Formats: sequence, C-alpha cells, structure tokens
Amino acid sequence: MTDTQRKIGLLVCLVTIVLAVLDMQIVSAATVPIVRDLDPSHGIATIPWLVSAFSLASAAMLPLYGRLCDVLGAKRVFLGALGAFLTGSALCGAAPSIGWLIASRAVQGIGAGGLMSVTMVVIAQLKGPGEKRNKGAGTGGIVAGGGMAVGPWLGGFLADHASWRWAFYLNLPLGIAALATAVVVLKLPRHTADRAIDFPGAALAAAFSTTLLLVTEWGGKQYAWTSPQVLGVALASVIALALFLRRQFTTAEPILPPSLFRVPELRLGFAIQGLMGVAMTGAMYYVLVYLQVARGIASSSAGLFLIPMAVGIMTVGIAAGRLTERGWSERTFVISGASVATAAFLLLATTGTGTSLWQLRAALLLVGIGFGQLLGQLIQVVQEAAPRHQLGVATTAVRFFQTLGTALGATLFGTLLNRLYDGPGDIGSLAALRGAAHAAGVEAYVSAMDTVFLCGAGVMALCLLLALRLPKARPAGAEPAKEPVTA
Repeated sequence: MTDTQRKIGLLVCLVTIVLAVLDMQIVSAATVPIVRDLDPSHGIATIPWLVSAFSLASAAMLPLYGRLCDVLGAKRVFLGALGAFLTGSALCGAAPSIGWLIASRAVQGIGAGGLMSVTMVVIAQLKGPGEKRNKGAGTGGIVAGGGMAVGPWLGGFLADHASWRWAFYLNLPLGIAALATAVVVLKLPRHTADRAIDFPGAALAAAFSTTLLLVTEWGGKQYAWTSPQVLGVALASVIALALFLRRQFTTAEPILPPSLFRVPELRLGFAIQGLMGVAMTGAMYYVLVYLQVARGIASSSAGLFLIPMAVGIMTVGIAAGRLTERGWSERTFVISGASVATAAFLLLATTGTGTSLWQLRAALLLVGIGFGQLLGQLIQVVQEAAPRHQLGVATTAVRFFQTLGTALGATLFGTLLNRLYDGPGDIGSLAALRGAAHAAGVEAYVSAMDTVFLCGAGVMALCLLLALRLPKARPAGAEPAKEPVTA
C-alpha cells in the first residue's frame, strides 16, 4: 500500500470505530422517545433489552473475530463486520415494533463487535515499511474513548431535536462510503495462521460472556440477586467458563490461546484493560446520575459534562503520539495514565451536594487525561508483544476483557451504591421525593456515591501497580511476521 492508501485506510477505520461506539451509547439517551413511538403501553419493560441486545451480541462475537482475522485475513472480516453493522442499522431505523428493533440491535451488535476490535487489527497492519511503531493504534483507542464520552450527549440531542430513527440512519451514508473505500484501498495479509477455527470454543466463549452480561443486567434490577433467574444464569455462566477453559487447554487451535498469557505484556495488558473497564463505568455513569439526581440537570444537558472527558482523551492522545516519537515508551504512558486516573477518582470522591460544577468538569478532564493514555497505549503494548500469527486474537482479547470489566463494574458499583444508601425510600424513588425528604435522600446518595468513587480510585491504583510490573523493554523472541499475501 502507498502512504496515501494507508492514510485513507486509517481514516476508514476511525470512522467505523466512531459509528460503532456512538451506537453503543446513543440509544440509552433515546429510549423514552423510542418507547413512546413504538409501544407506549408496554414498551417501558423492554427498555433494558434495547441496550443489552447490542452489548450481548457484540461481546459474544469478540473471541471469534480475533481468530477469523488470523485465519481469513483482517480485510475480509472487517468488511463482513461492517456489512452486518449497516444491515442492522437499516433494520433498526425501519423498525415497526419494539421486538423488531431489539432483534435488529442484536444484528447491529454483531457487526459492531468487529468494528470495535477488528479495526484495530487492520490499523496494526497499516504500519508502513520501516516504521518502528504503529501510530494508528493509539489513535483508534483515543477515538473510541472520545466516542464513548460524546455518545450520550448526541443521543440526547437527537432525541430532543430529531426523530430517534436518525440515530441509526446516519450510519448508512458514512458506513457505505467506508465500505466502498475499504474494498478498493485496503491491501492486507490474507492469512497468517493455520486455517483451523475452534468453533466449539467460540460458542463456549459466547455462552460465558452472554450469561455473565445477563447476570450483570438482571441482578438487583429486573430480578433479585437470589432469584431463580439470576442464580440459574450465574450457574450457567460458571459452567460455560469451566468448559471453555477446559477446551482451550485441550484443543489444538484454541480460540483464546493460553500461551498468550505467558507473555508479560499481554497478561498484564489484559488485566489493566479489564480493570480500566470497571473504573470507566463508574466515572461516566455515576457522574451523569449525580448531575440529574442531585443537581436537577436534564439528561441531554448532563451529557455535555462528558465533553471535558472527551477533550482530555483526545488531547493527551495527540500529545502522546508526538512524545512517543521523541523516545517516550508506552510503559511510561500507562504508568502515568493510571496515576492521573487514580488522582481524578480521588477528586471525584470529594463531590458534595453543592460542589462547583467547574470542579466536576476539572475532575472529568483529569479522568480523560488518565484514560486517554491508557486507551492509546495499552493496545500498542499488546500488539507489539503479540506473536504475529496471533495478532488478531491478542487485539480482540483486549476489547473482550474491557467489555467484561465494564459489565462487572456496573454491577459491583451499582450493588455497592444501593447497599451504602441509607436515605428515605430507595435510590429509584429519589425523583419522586419532595422537600426535606428529597434533600435527605440526595445527601445520602452523594455520600454513597463518594464511596463508590473511592473504590474506583482503588481499582485504578491496582492498575498502577500492574503497570509498574510491565517490562521496561520487550524481550526479543516474538515470532516474526510471515510474508504477507495481499488481498
């Protein structure tokens, strides 16, 4: 590929990452208009599935996408994922009923799982001859993080000023243009690994991730933690995990090779990414809830408070790229990012009912600066340490562990918040309280939330300890890349 083709290919990847990440976040802010339009009588009960159908399908496909990249080549898998995403988007926009929309969201999620992971494999293979590092890998992580921060605001804006269907239709012109450009421009290795694909292992991985996410979606919300539904799904998740691990240690071509965990950068990178997913959930979700519950700010306006976080993520990404060219190591940025994120959570833990909103914006800017370094550099650490014939598996595993961490973070923090809340009624009834009862409830909620942020600081401090264990220089011995066969 020429330099121009590489730049165009990188732009295509970044556009598709933005589309996938935005659609993961955007619907959460548009659920009320959707229900009002499609099923005003009974649709409220299906709201959780509008979000979870997408995330469940996305997470279930991640392990398989990585192996498919290594066997079939990243270009073919990327085009297939983008096609599935566009098909799902068109079906969502035309949905005549809630059931249709939920099923279409699952189709869209299948494609989005590839766009948020396979694109990073494509970007890694866009590195030009003679380049020591892949500049695009950090950019992809930064764009994904920025999209996560901007998504809720964009969803609220579309819900307030246009039809919710445009949240899906806007994907089509950009996505079709990206698909046509990728077909022409991308010339990537056709395959780098043996053609065996562990479909039983992929099915077990999908079963484990799906049941685990269902536990986090249902537990303490739709069903009690001790209900037969939650306990049954939790048992199924444990069984699926046990069978999956057994399969990975016994099959010749595992979908998630245990050998990857023998590489220190990969083992530590996966762990840090998962813990970061846990903490990032708290930073985004509970700040938005605080603004709406404690400060009375509308949901669309509350989403604007995430813009400083997005600015921090993108700004530090640009700066990190330039500093890396001057000799800064990825390890340095990972350590710095974990340190700054820890400090940011400690600042969030001082939030009170009358805290200056500018202080809150400053804390979110710090969160963005910390996470920006982690999002941009962890993927780089993993890709540089991964054996060339397992680049796809290693790259998608990063996203897989972050997805699991995000789900677990939402559950753990939500359970902790509910246990710590000692105000009148429960958290769900705060909006209905008035007068002194409302003031007491808000005070109790903010106190519980500060403890949650302290726990988030603890999670990021653990990330820092793991980051300090990253090798200062990657040891030699990684398998060299095979001679590519372009597609």
